[in-house]
Amino acid sequence: MAKRKIAALEKIEADLASLQLKVRRDPLSYEGDFQRQFQQFESLKALFLQAPSSATDNEIISFRDLIEFVAHVADCYPSETKKYPEELIKILENHHAELEPELCEKIVGSLALLRRKDIIDSATLLEKLFPVLTNTPRKLLRAFLFQKILSDLRNSNSKGTNHGLNRTIQTVLFNLVTTDRASSKALWAVKLTRELWKRQIWTDSKAVETMKECCLADNEKVVIGGVRFFLGGDKEREELEDTSDEEGVDLGSVKHQMGINKKSKKRAKIMENAVAKAKKQEKKKNQPHPLNFSALHLLHDPQTFAENLFSKHLQHSTKSKLNLGNRLLVLQLLSRLVGLHKLTIVSLYSYFIKYLTPRQPSVTSFLASLAQSTHNLVPPDTLEPLLQKIANEFVSEAAAAEVASAGLNAIREICVRQPLAMNETLLQDLVMYKKSKDKGVMMASRGLLSLYRDVGAGMLKKRDRGRDAALGLRSGEKKEQRFGEEAVGQIEGLDLLVKWKEEEEQRKKAEKGIDGKECGEEDEEEDEEDGWEVSEAESDSSGGWINVESDEDIVISDSEDERKANKRKLVAAQMAVKEPSEENKENSAEEAATIEEQISKLATTKILTPADLAKLQELRLEASINKALPAAQRKRLAQQAALQKRHTDDPLTAAEIEGLAALSKKATKDEKTAMAREGKPDREEHKSTQAIRQSKKQASGKSSTNKEKARKKNFMMTLGKAKGKQKRSLVEKSKILKAHKEREKRGGRKGNK
Repeated sequence: MAKRKIAALEKIEADLASLQLKVRRDPLSYEGDFQRQFQQFESLKALFLQAPSSATDNEIISFRDLIEFVAHVADCYPSETKKYPEELIKILENHHAELEPELCEKIVGSLALLRRKDIIDSATLLEKLFPVLTNTPRKLLRAFLFQKILSDLRNSNSKGTNHGLNRTIQTVLFNLVTTDRASSKALWAVKLTRELWKRQIWTDSKAVETMKECCLADNEKVVIGGVRFFLGGDKEREELEDTSDEEGVDLGSVKHQMGINKKSKKRAKIMENAVAKAKKQEKKKNQPHPLNFSALHLLHDPQTFAENLFSKHLQHSTKSKLNLGNRLLVLQLLSRLVGLHKLTIVSLYSYFIKYLTPRQPSVTSFLASLAQSTHNLVPPDTLEPLLQKIANEFVSEAAAAEVASAGLNAIREICVRQPLAMNETLLQDLVMYKKSKDKGVMMASRGLLSLYRDVGAGMLKKRDRGRDAALGLRSGEKKEQRFGEEAVGQIEGLDLLVKWKEEEEQRKKAEKGIDGKECGEEDEEEDEEDGWEVSEAESDSSGGWINVESDEDIVISDSEDERKANKRKLVAAQMAVKEPSEENKENSAEEAATIEEQISKLATTKILTPADLAKLQELRLEASINKALPAAQRKRLAQQAALQKRHTDDPLTAAEIEGLAALSKKATKDEKTAMAREGKPDREEHKSTQAIRQSKKQASGKSSTNKEKARKKNFMMTLGKAKGKQKRSLVEKSKILKAHKEREKRGGRKGNK
């Protein structure tokens, strides 16, 4: 029997892709064709549901094509396809383990397409897909479903935060974690929350509460996922921001290429896209930075959370399923919670004692966690045995230099947070290591000494206090710190700004030529306007500035006797500074009171402008680092100031405890070579500076100059030009030279001058 010839129109109608295009253009004309295809879909679905595993390959392919076709044109026939999404969801829920992988992906993709067409809402779709994600045994399907759920949540929150959808999904995840704490299904809650937190889609406390419940789960993987979220979630978010900022468009290079290359529609389109992207990035830069709180700050009731975490995973180590590495992660989280929120868990500090030995694996991590969990509200009696244990185990003549420097560094980090934990005898003993021959031990001991010169100079011997600390103790400026004492909240360095403003005001008046009398009259008028009464006895007979008490610094005299008398006064004043009398103490107290009054007036009556804040930062820097000091000393002082002013949110790592221990260890030749090459560009062969510069220029896509191009030109191509130059007459040469000079005056052919 001969084959029947199929007409061209029948071929087109048989093709679902062309039918889909026709339906999209004219739904009414092709409604009958759609009805036939939809009936075929219904019949194939009924056959398939009877025996999903026994379906043939042709039936599966045709069923898959029909699912895609109906999903694409469902918005054209809403009444006929009203129950179509529910049917797909039922097939996926009931038969996801038996379906062919490609068919599963097609059903999920069709549901996502229906969501984009607003035929079904996001909440319904995600609520149906999430149980399939947690229950299906297929790895590829799980990955595909996770990707679709994540992309749908991102799209729903792209234009604005979709609070309703976010709350619905967060409730689903919270219930997933809390219903069965031993199940590994909660891992999907960890993955989804962590990814959305990193992309700043979820930034509220509900997501943090879900991860808090994950930390208290019974499954080891879920616990570690939750702990890693709190320890590194904010850092991941910052890194993602930095990478997005780096991916910029070099608009200058695109314009340069457009000016050189041949004009075409494609290149013009590239230019338009680059300009649009650059404008978008500029707009994003100018937008105010979102106020992103750390996950640790958004915790509700951190005290209860810390107690539960400690009792469940650390206190009863025999019941805990975590190994040493995972217990260390939980301990780092717990110590950060205690240090940041200033919590009180007294049994935590006794937990550390058995781990504070040099033979303990990862002992520097335990030391860092101990220092991190210390704050000024921890009782000194609790910390004193720990400091004594570290000193006995780590800091001794018999201990290795790396061990001693790590121990001294850990003691210093603890004492930075609670200086009262140190006793006088132990401090004086540890300070003696400043004369050690090993550089790491010596620097660690000096760091401890410089700390106590600021916070507890009275505990040091007189020879170790230093000049500033000794003078501060003698004048009463340095007071003994008390337990639980909190510093008064104020803007640091505001007194420097007050002093600078006064000096600027005096300088401006001196430039304008305003004398003392006019200044006094202006001050009196201002005082009268403000309602202040100034008595005549307090003012000068000339009506000028009021005399300041310390006149000894201004010496204007010609006679020898007066000079000698003034010299005696200066010596007496210096002696008075060394041994302050009651009058000097009263004067200094009065001056301090007036400065405090001016500071409070500036802080309460004026709003600091951005220029004031910038100047305040500059004055702080000048005050903290003396410019007269050598560069090495200034660098060291800056490092010490940075260590003291480190933010409480910043974690203390084992690398910082081991920092000075690296100085004690002698570096090998390979390590010295690596250190020398650090920060330098890698090069395979020796090249000149110009050659390196040229290779960088070529790598960045920049063009070369005409001279460089002429140098690389083929020799045979230059012969004709050279012969032509030889045949020129004198008249031609003079014309060319004259034209060249005129072009030089104009600034080249284009006249750039």
